Amino acid sequence: MKASELKKGMIIKEGNDFCIVVDIEHRTPGNLRAIYQTTIKNILSGKITNKRYSPADSVEKADLESKKVQYLYKDQSGFNFMDMSTYESVTLGDEMVGQAKDYLKENLEVEILYYEHRPISIDIPVSVALKVVESAPGAKGDTSGKAMKPAKLETGLVVNVPLFIEEGETVMVDTRSGDYLGRA
Repeated sequence: MKASELKKGMIIKEGNDFCIVVDIEHRTPGNLRAIYQTTIKNILSGKITNKRYSPADSVEKADLESKKVQYLYKDQSGFNFMDMSTYESVTLGDEMVGQAKDYLKENLEVEILYYEHRPISIDIPVSVALKVVESAPGAKGDTSGKAMKPAKLETGLVVNVPLFIEEGETVMVDTRSGDYLGRA
């Protein structure tokens, strides 16, 4: 595939790594040749790099397969998922799941990306609903603006929530930033 065919969100193979195109910009500086300035993110390590391509450069598009799975539980062997189409069990280690572990709760549907029948990455929803299990009571008083307090969620993640949120309530959390979005 030519570099001129790259688009945002595409997954390409850069050496031995799989990268997602975060941003791409076509530039023609002065009367020089055109270039494509891209920002790519390594799927496995999360490292973000900038790379330039000329329109004629060849880029290898990663042929990835995506499977919908349901999170079941975690044990000593890792995180256990069930393939929604074949009902087979899939176990992923801590390094594969990474920061997504803070948002995984039973029965949550996620996608696993496979390359040559090997899982390489997990893709979780943009927001998830999690129950507040521990939170100090909100103190009313001299507050200006948004008054927030820490709250521990059912997965062990601690997020800042408004003072009116109490234990037992379910809140929406952004999985990209870990921020409180609202009540569920």
